[in-house]
Order: sequence, then structure tokens, then C-alpha cells
Amino acid sequence: MTNTEHDPELENLLEYIKRNRGFDFSGYKRTSLSRRIRKRMQFIGVDTYAYYLDYLEVHPDEFVELFNTILINVTAFFREAQAWEYIADEIIPRIIASKHMGKPIRVWSAGCASGEETYTLAMLLAEALGMEEYTARVKVFATDVDVEALNIARQASYSSKEVQSIPSHLLEKYFDRINSRYLVQKELRRGVIFGRHDLVQDAPISRIDLLVCRNTLMYFNTETQAKILDRFHFALNEGGFLFLGKAEMLFSRNHSFTPLDLRRRVFTKVPNGNLRDMLLNMAYSTGHRPVPEMVDQIRIHEAAFEIDPVAQIVVDLNGIVILANTEARNLFNLNPRDLGRPLQDLELSYRPVELRSRIDHVRSNHRAITLKDVEWSTQDRDMKYFDVQIMPLLDNNTDELLGIKIIFTDVTRFKNLQQELIHANQELETAYEELQSTNEELETTNEELQFTVEELETTNEELQSTNEELETMNEELQSTNEELQTINEELRQRSEELNRVNGFLESILTSLRVGVVVLSHELHILIWNKKAEDLWGLRFDEVFSKPFLSLDIGLPLEPLRQPMRTILIGESEYYEVLLDARNRRGKAIQCQVICNPLLGSGSDIQGVILLMEEQEQVE
Repeated sequence: MTNTEHDPELENLLEYIKRNRGFDFSGYKRTSLSRRIRKRMQFIGVDTYAYYLDYLEVHPDEFVELFNTILINVTAFFREAQAWEYIADEIIPRIIASKHMGKPIRVWSAGCASGEETYTLAMLLAEALGMEEYTARVKVFATDVDVEALNIARQASYSSKEVQSIPSHLLEKYFDRINSRYLVQKELRRGVIFGRHDLVQDAPISRIDLLVCRNTLMYFNTETQAKILDRFHFALNEGGFLFLGKAEMLFSRNHSFTPLDLRRRVFTKVPNGNLRDMLLNMAYSTGHRPVPEMVDQIRIHEAAFEIDPVAQIVVDLNGIVILANTEARNLFNLNPRDLGRPLQDLELSYRPVELRSRIDHVRSNHRAITLKDVEWSTQDRDMKYFDVQIMPLLDNNTDELLGIKIIFTDVTRFKNLQQELIHANQELETAYEELQSTNEELETTNEELQFTVEELETTNEELQSTNEELETMNEELQSTNEELQTINEELRQRSEELNRVNGFLESILTSLRVGVVVLSHELHILIWNKKAEDLWGLRFDEVFSKPFLSLDIGLPLEPLRQPMRTILIGESEYYEVLLDARNRRGKAIQCQVICNPLLGSGSDIQGVILLMEEQEQVE
């Protein structure tokens, strides 16, 4: 069989779907995608992707069934209850506390399916705020690529089985029961906005405080997951929260999000982000979607700034630290949370040199300041020397001041060299050689460590991919199980209906005071009622499916053979005869026998109905 990851027929099918229906599945994992498509192919009886593509061309209605099969909508209210308890007890109170009174709270439920988790989120927000404040402040944006699932979510109507996991006090408070269905109350429903949204292709919703996307990322490959997470990072406010499913991790995106509770898969956005995020924010805020060339340029600028060996800090006009490259963070022990804080709150503002007054001077005069040979004693009591440049960042077109850039050039080495040259050139050469050797050893050690880290990251990614694949298969099995339960319920209802009909028929046959015998087209016995048992002494289980004319009873059967044949071929519709017979007690009787045709649904003759009634005893 062709490798799923590089099956050209599968890729042609996906390209056809994208071109004709606008669904782009190129970023989905090929193993699970192939498994879902083949399930549909097996149902209609084709065995290759090429044949299935031909089938789609001839039967466009098949697209709906295919999308319903691929887009697994397995969800539930309060799914994984402990995680939702953490959201209710920890995350929502933190969001409310960070907002000024009256400020809107914006939540995004991405991949909302049929809406259960979206309304779960809405109930928790309404509980925390009260319905009046919820209605005034909260907007829950619920999106999915599956239009049919969105229509179900908009109806906000669920069965008693679907609401079983909702705590009883919330079910009573936020749902109205109409017949056997539970409808979400209008007040709660007004805060939710449903819409179709493709996480891969469409621009993200912005200014989000809490983003819920559970068991959706696991269907995408690693590259597509990274793109979606970049969009999520842009969508969230500073300090916003990301809530994922139990099978999803962020091994490859740990610089953008930091875990708050790893077991429950709750993460928070790293403050401010990086240069690329800032430029993406600017592009989205002006209504322009960044083109790939722009993103590449942003990434190049970001990489160049990050790897610059000279420590660099950028502050805005309000004195807020907005950028710090790797060298600066390492040198001055800065962490991601220090980005976005006022410079005056950091030790860096006065060590190794007083910066605040000099920044004010540069801000006023728009001219750079250079400080030579600034001494700094590190925590290890090593003396370092820096040349510090404080430079204005000016707009090229307007000369408007945008911010201040501070560059710390480490000149310790040169300073030490100058001092050693005073003592002896030989000692300087020896020290240089030792330093060079040390640097080489450090580089070798660093390379080994880097190699080890890369191996560990690869192993983690493989384990994560396996976990996601297992969770995907679990959801597929759950979906199949739900389908089987639905079929079983239908069969149970039909069986009950059949039992009722059979019971009704049995009561009729039992209540009749004549013997009733129903024969098949081959004259085999199908029905033999109680009166027939009483007349001839044979029970139903003794005669069922046996040829009627072969029975040894007190009724002469040969006179009935030809009349029954004429009824079966449609030449006669009625025959009545009075026969001398003996009942089960051996008494001579006269038995009136009436023959009628057994008609099917299409008025075709399916057998014969015999009515037998004892007339009187013969002396």
C-alpha cells in the first residue's frame, strides 16, 4: 500500500476538494485523514482515492457526507470536569479582576462543534458575573469550519442524554425544558456569536481574554499547528489564557506560551511577545493581512536582533521596556515577564550605569549619548567594562521619535588586554591562548548540550504526535459508538412496536370463537390460534411451519386442497364448505370451513386464511 504521507492520489483528492468546495485539508495529519476518508469510501464501495474523486464529480451531494465523516464532532458539556473546575475557580476570576468595571470580556471558542463547550463556558461566566453583567459585558465568539455543526449549535437544543453531565442547579437555571428537549435560555444565548472560521486560512479574532480550543490541534500536522498557535498568540490580549485538550501540548511553542497548569492544559501568553508579533499586530490592526514576504522579512529582522552578540534594550516613549535580545536578557538576568514593565522598576535602570536621566536627555534633544568604559561588578564579583550607547529611534519619514535604544558593548576583553599589555606581552599571549582554549571547550560543550536538547525535543514531539493520534482514534471510536447507540435505539423502538402489534394480533386471535389457521403460499402453517388447538388437540409449537395438508387431525383435509389452490392462483376469492369431522375428544361434529386469500401490501396473494367453526354434533 502507498505511504499515506506521500500518496499522490490522496493529495490529488485533497486538492480537488479545496478547489471545488474551499475546504483546505492539506494541514491535517495524513494518517487520521486517510482513515476517515477510507471509512466513507468503504461505505459507498470504492477502493482507491482516484475512484472516489470520480464519484465526487458525479455525486456532489457526497461532499456533505464526507465532511461530516472527516470533521469529527465529539464534544460534551463539562468535558473533563476537573479542567473546567480550574477554569471556573482560577482563570475566570483572574480575567474579571484584571478588567476595569464595565470593560468587555471577550472569549473565543475555536472548533466549537455543536456548541456544548461554548455554552459550558457561557454558563461559568454568567455564574461568575451574574446574568445582568454577563449580558452587558461578555462576548463569546464560537467558530468552526463545519457549517452543519454550527447550525446545531445555533439551535441550542439538546437531548436529555446530552445534558446529563451538566450539574443539576445549572441545568435548571440556564435551560428550559420543552417536551423531551432542553433549550438554552435566551439571556445566555445572546452573549454567544456563532460563525464559520477556518483556523488555517482565516484571520484570527483579536483582543481575546480566554481562548478555548480543545482536541482540535491534534488533527493538524506540526507545521500547521505552529501556524495556528501563532494566530492564537496574536488573538490573545497580554496575559490572556489558552485552554487546550488533554492530548495537546506546546513543545514547539514554549517561547510564546507558558503553562499555568500543565495537567489541565491551561497556558498563558508570554507578555508582549517578540518583534514579529508586534509587526503582525500592526498589520492586522490596519486591516491588511500580512503577505508571506512580509512575514519572512519580520522573521529575518527578529532573528538578526535576537542573535546579535551585543546586548540591546529598546524602551518606548513611556519608559516601558518593549524589546531585549538574548544577550541582554542573559547579561542582566531578565525574564519574559520583565518585558512590558517600566525601566525604572528594574535594576537595569541604575546598574551598571544610571540610565533614567540620560534617556530623558536623549528624548529631549534627539541626540545619542555614548558612555565609555562603564564598570560593572557582577554577582560573581567579576569586573566588566561596557561602552553604553543611548540612541533615539526616529521615523525615517517624519523624524518623529519612536523610542530609545540602549546598546551595551562589552569591552571588558579589550580593557583587560590593555592592562595586561602594560605588564607583559607574553602574559597577554598566554592569557589569550587560555581564553581561546576555554572558549573552544565551551563551544564544544554547548554543541553537545544543543545536540542533546534537540534529541529530547524530537523524542517529545514524537511522543506528542503518538498521543494525539491515539486521542484522534479514541474520538473516532466514540463517534462510531454514538452512531451504533442511535441505531440500537431505533431497533429497540421498532422491536417494541412489533411486540405491541404481535400482542394485539394475539389478543384478537385468542378472543375469536372460531379456529383460525393462516397458511403461507406453500401451505405451511404460520398461525394456529387457541380455538384451533381446542378443536384438533395440537399446539401451535407442534404444527408451526409444517405442511397443513400433511396433518393427522379429525378434519378431512383433502376436500380443501383444490379450493386452496384456486385461491392461491387468484381464480377464487372465497370458498365455504361444511365437513363432517371429529374433534380432539373424538366426538363427531360438523365443521364449517371458510377459505380466504392472505393479501400482502401490494394486494399480491401471500397465502390462505382458514376459519373453522363447530356447527353441531352428529347423532
